[in-house]
Amino acid sequence: MTSSRVDLSARLFAVLPQTQCTRCGYPDCQGYADAIATGQAPINQCPPGGAEGVARLANITGKAILPLNPENGLETPRFVAWIDEDWCIGCTLCIKACPVDAIVGGNKKMHTVIEADCTGCELCIPVCPLDCIQLENVSGTKTGWDAWPQALSDKALQAYEARKTRLDRLSQQELERLSQL
Repeated sequence: MTSSRVDLSARLFAVLPQTQCTRCGYPDCQGYADAIATGQAPINQCPPGGAEGVARLANITGKAILPLNPENGLETPRFVAWIDEDWCIGCTLCIKACPVDAIVGGNKKMHTVIEADCTGCELCIPVCPLDCIQLENVSGTKTGWDAWPQALSDKALQAYEARKTRLDRLSQQELERLSQL
């Protein structure tokens, strides 16, 4: 990407909600920002950002405001996941799926969601073999950016980056271990 596209991508990334939900069709919010900056993606694919998010992206890109693409999802209230602890078998699939490390527990032990850290991305739901993860509305009738204040977005980005750093470190340690065999 050229310098101007990198700058544009950074500006776009800064106004995304940082839920890392992948509903936009990209692996994370940075991937979506990069795709918009290079003209590979339209500005209306982020359900957590909703109509306000589309307007923010339109303002930066100079493109016309579009309705949210329903193929990517609908603007909804903010949800957090919770795990029915009576049914949880401790498979750890939800822990691996959570992009912000908001689920804790051990192998074959009950898991729980740290509600204050959950972005409501829903990535834990399809991987649960027992369907013991549910969503709870925590914003009432507020949706999009009204339900997802900037402070939560900033916190989610920090958690996502911390998780990536942790996983990179573990991967490097494993490579070093294997190279010594």
